[in-house]
Amino acid sequence: MRGRLGKPGGLWKSRTRKLINLLELFVPWYTWCSMFSKFRADWNAVFRNDPAARNAWEVLTYAGLHAVTWHRVAHFFWMRNFKFLARLISQITRFFTGIEIHPGATIGSGFFIDHGMGVVIGETAEVGDNCLLYHGVTLGGTSLEKKKRHPTLGDNVVIGAGAKILGDITLGANVQVGANAVVLKDVPANSVVVGIPGRVVVQDGRRVSEPEPLTHGRDLDPIMDILNSVLIRVEQLEEGVCESRKGSGNVT
Repeated sequence: MRGRLGKPGGLWKSRTRKLINLLELFVPWYTWCSMFSKFRADWNAVFRNDPAARNAWEVLTYAGLHAVTWHRVAHFFWMRNFKFLARLISQITRFFTGIEIHPGATIGSGFFIDHGMGVVIGETAEVGDNCLLYHGVTLGGTSLEKKKRHPTLGDNVVIGAGAKILGDITLGANVQVGANAVVLKDVPANSVVVGIPGRVVVQDGRRVSEPEPLTHGRDLDPIMDILNSVLIRVEQLEEGVCESRKGSGNVT
C-alpha cells in the first residue's frame, strides 16, 4: 500500500475522493450544503415556534419535523427526475405523519408544521423562509390544468389551524391567516386575514375599515328607493321654480 500510493491509508483516501467526485457529477457540493443548511434551519424553527419543545430528544418525535425532513429528500429526487422514488417517500411519510406534501412543492428554510395532522401542500406550492403552519392547513389548487395552480407564500407567513389557501395566489411576507379562514385572493404583505372568504382586517399594523355586517336583503326595498329618488327630484325642481320666480319678481 505504501509503495502503491506513497503512504499508509492512501488507498482509502483515494477511493473516498473518487466517490466524492462521482457524487459531484450528479449533485454539486453546494446542493448538499444547501440541503443540510435547511435541515439545521428547520430544527431551529421548532424551538423558535413551539414553547413546548424542551429538548432535542422531544423534538426528534415531532411529526412535523419528520414530514419536512423527508420532503426535502423526496424533493431532491423529484428534481432529478426520480419521480416514482420521490412519490414513494412522500406517501410513506404521509402514512407515518398524517402530513401530505407533494414532492414537487418548493419549501424554504426554517419551515415548521406544528402538530401537523391533516396538512396538505400541493405540487406547485411555493413556501418562503421561516413559515409556520398549524394542523389542518391546506395549500390547494383550484384548477385541473397542469400549470401553477397552488399558492405562493412569502417569508415569515403564519397560517392558523384549519385554514385553506386555494389557487394560484400570493400571500406577501409577514402575513398571518386566522384559523379556518378560506383565502381565495392575493394578500398584501404585513396583513392579517380572517373569515370565509378571507378578508384583510389589519394591514401594516392598522385596522382596515370593514363594511356593514350582512343584512341578507332585509334593508333592500327597490320601490321605496325609486320613490325616494322621485321625491328628491321633485324637491330640486320646486327649488328651481322658486328661484326663477324670485328672479322675475313674480313670487306668489
